[in-house]
Amino acid sequence: MPTINRFAALHPEITEWRRDIHAHPELMFDVERTAGIVADKLKAFGVDEVVTGIGRTGVVGIIKGRDTGSGRVIGLRADMDALPILEATGVPHASQTPGKMHACGHDGHTAMLLGAAQYLAETRNFDGAVALIFQPAEEGGGGGREMVEDGMMDRFGIQEVYGMHNRPGLPVGQFLTRPGSIMASADEFEITVEGTGGHAAYPHQCVDSTLIAAQIMLSLQTVVSRNVDPVQSAVVSVTQLHAGEAFNVIPPTAVLRGTVRTLKPEIRDLVEARMAEVVELTARALGGKAVLDYRRKYPVVVNDPARTEFAASVARQVAGDARVDVDAPPVMGGEDFAFMLESRPGAFIFVGNGDTAPVHHPGFDFNDEAIPHGCSYWAKLVETAMPLAG
Repeated sequence: MPTINRFAALHPEITEWRRDIHAHPELMFDVERTAGIVADKLKAFGVDEVVTGIGRTGVVGIIKGRDTGSGRVIGLRADMDALPILEATGVPHASQTPGKMHACGHDGHTAMLLGAAQYLAETRNFDGAVALIFQPAEEGGGGGREMVEDGMMDRFGIQEVYGMHNRPGLPVGQFLTRPGSIMASADEFEITVEGTGGHAAYPHQCVDSTLIAAQIMLSLQTVVSRNVDPVQSAVVSVTQLHAGEAFNVIPPTAVLRGTVRTLKPEIRDLVEARMAEVVELTARALGGKAVLDYRRKYPVVVNDPARTEFAASVARQVAGDARVDVDAPPVMGGEDFAFMLESRPGAFIFVGNGDTAPVHHPGFDFNDEAIPHGCSYWAKLVETAMPLAG
């Protein structure tokens, strides 16, 4: 079955919403304007209950079906925040705030869920209730965790939860998902190296923190290559090295920062433990000290197998069998929808964004042609999961 005809009619209007949000990006939890727009539109659509301030600045809207006898409540989640990137798209609706832009498509995610909300509030062709979840701070702030810890799941009786993200490089109208681990855990680390500084001409009188930092950086790569099973997945990336200010001074301290990505909890535990050993012992071998500060941020995104198959069956209604891949390889990017999937069973799916710049790139812009496909997926998911009797 194709996309729902109603979304073809709504497409220009939803596109306007999306481009307005794109032009006014907001970061982390500071999404007051975007959350205000979401809440106002939900109320204008006739959504039964609109609650703001969930997880600080999140919004939840509840739509009841024509019948609620099934007692089922399904959550649909979209993220609202942007990124601290200087936009370079040159489009008319480009960011009006220098240094901030919607470089991951959250503007499109929000607009598509709003479009689905309008349709579902108009039609109500389902037995149960849908919770529309508009989340702040996906980009590093853990807004998903904040909403869960704020009691969202119990407060609104959410039993299952579903998420969707655009995918550059995947043709518009196609979908990707997989059961089990679909996106990696995303952790941060900081390593502080201590030596004894001094004149660069007399290195024998110093303990060189930069040399220790360099050796640690190289040695950390052995954690993946020599400790993780080759058929498993892990990434250790050092992305920052800060040390010294003068060309002729060996600095007493150096700092390394970076990220770790894994697809299984046991691999996550292994990498953290081995990193701590490598950091401490490498520094000691070279006469210095080093301390690892390992910060667990986002867990692995784990799709429930049964809900994944159901989500794929809904995507097939929208796109056709040949345009839905249910065996897509996992990706090493992180997603804090993981916190919602730890709280309730559900599934995460990718929708095609076409031939665009990659996400988190200054030239990225959400493809508005994807809007009817994403909206139709949300609407059909609700109607299929909670059909009206007869």
